[in-house]
Amino acid sequence: MTEQSTELSTDTDIAVVEKFLFALRDKDLDTAGSLLDDDVVYQNVGFPIIRGRARTIKIFKGMDRDSFGFDVKFHRSVAEGGSVLNERTDALSVGRVRMQFWVCGVFEVRDGRITLWRDYFDLFAIAKGVVRGLLGAVLPGLRPHF
Repeated sequence: MTEQSTELSTDTDIAVVEKFLFALRDKDLDTAGSLLDDDVVYQNVGFPIIRGRARTIKIFKGMDRDSFGFDVKFHRSVAEGGSVLNERTDALSVGRVRMQFWVCGVFEVRDGRITLWRDYFDLFAIAKGVVRGLLGAVLPGLRPHF
């Protein structure tokens, strides 16, 4: 593989990951599901591992409500040999409560589909995000934004 084709494949892998997370943001579960391998492994480190596209999408279908939202802001992404690493801020909204927290994601992409999705985050940062989100629900000027 030439250097130029390697760059194209890493750019494509990053684009697959971004398209997947943006599809979750947009509640487009058909597109999100089409970007997952049948045997995808989904892991939030420290929590149980979810195996398979159907089980992974089922989790997100359970959150497909008007009162629930997800957003993502990418800070940086790098790829090499089918692996994509990204540093991002995720935001979860439940009603007027918006929680933001830092996440480091590891994705494996093969043939345009995600075979591994592993997220690392700090539970203390999530707890702070919950507190800030609750305060922002009461005092809108404190509501977190990207």
